[in-house]
Amino acid sequence: MAGPIASMGAPAAATATRDQGSYRPALSLLASLFFMWGFITVINNTLLPHLRSVFDLDYTQTTLIESVWFIAYFVASIPAAKLIERISYQRALVVGLGIMALGTLGMVLASHQVSYAITLTALFVIASGITLLQVAANPYVAVVGPPETAPARLNLVQAFNSFGTTLAPLFGGYLILGRSASGNVAAGATLSPAERLADAQSVQLPYLIVAAILVVLAVVIARFPLPAIGAGGATKRAAKAERAGLSLWRHRNLVFGVPAIFIYLIAEIGVSNLFINFVSQPEIGNLTHTEASRYLFLLWGGMMVGRFVGSYLMQGRSAETVLAGAAIAAFTVMLVATFATGPLAMWALISVGLFHAVMFPTIFTLGIRGLGPLTEEGAGLLIMAIAGGSLVVVQGWAADRFGLQHSFLITAACELYVLFFALWGSRPGRGASDRA
Repeated sequence: MAGPIASMGAPAAATATRDQGSYRPALSLLASLFFMWGFITVINNTLLPHLRSVFDLDYTQTTLIESVWFIAYFVASIPAAKLIERISYQRALVVGLGIMALGTLGMVLASHQVSYAITLTALFVIASGITLLQVAANPYVAVVGPPETAPARLNLVQAFNSFGTTLAPLFGGYLILGRSASGNVAAGATLSPAERLADAQSVQLPYLIVAAILVVLAVVIARFPLPAIGAGGATKRAAKAERAGLSLWRHRNLVFGVPAIFIYLIAEIGVSNLFINFVSQPEIGNLTHTEASRYLFLLWGGMMVGRFVGSYLMQGRSAETVLAGAAIAAFTVMLVATFATGPLAMWALISVGLFHAVMFPTIFTLGIRGLGPLTEEGAGLLIMAIAGGSLVVVQGWAADRFGLQHSFLITAACELYVLFFALWGSRPGRGASDRA
């Protein structure tokens, strides 16, 4: 990594340093977006066991809530890309935050109606807003600096996403589970109709707070002088004539990177969604849901630490090596969580966050490596692959039929595909010669 940097001429190096400095305020502001969508996404992890009690759902119905969330990534990714092209990057960010605020207000309506259907609709709207932010922000961070440092840079900014996911369980545990009957009873207890109504309405304050923050953030971004994404760079959308002879499918790293994102999301979302139910079981942690939410804080905190550590390690090691090591470690601890009991199984599941940390940002940057003029199109496909989180419903189905603990074998299998991508699938194919 030091070689290419050292070989730059003095004028080029000075220009690169100046360019990085000009983007630093924008990256700092974008870090707040990464924080907010991470925060809101993980509120779902405290919301799911809560809704399971309110609506008396089985695991399949519970994980369907999160499946709807990730279906939004599949449905909204292409319209989001078109919207960014039509109204500009900055305005699209403002629109995305507005859509998210509208969805959070929908959650307040759902609490008044105690409606499972309205809850699903509101979460779909929130996720659609996040999709719009994701389609723009991830490739922006990846291409704003030198390509060789893109994995380290995206891991660093994604650490702020993990900071949001780390704080969300504390917020949700206190304002949702801590203020509800479902959060303070033993696992499997049945609530009375009056308790269900009170629990449903307990989500109003948290979502009103989130809506207010989103509106303020939208106003700040609307007034901020953000640089145009890819302006004057190699990743600026190529003319139709220039792209006519190019093909995304000649890039092996993208072809295998899209399913790598899809499959990784099944693993990440399966762990986080079923975590509270898992550690609450008598043979594992024997905790109330409120107590379990505090351990979920450690799971997401591990992801934050892991991204800072991963960003540091990638300064001296290849991204592929770091990703392969993380995949092996994640596979190992998931086997322990599946077959052990008590604190050992609980802490094994907690520790997987540390190893999952580098996976999304590293797969993403390796997937768009060498795409040149096709970078934006490739990035759109990778963001669409986040829809893999919708298949968490398969793990919910497996939990209902084979037991919650054994359903984590699905997660272990996902780690093996990430290992394959790190060792072989991430290598650029002959399509890398298509670079502009």
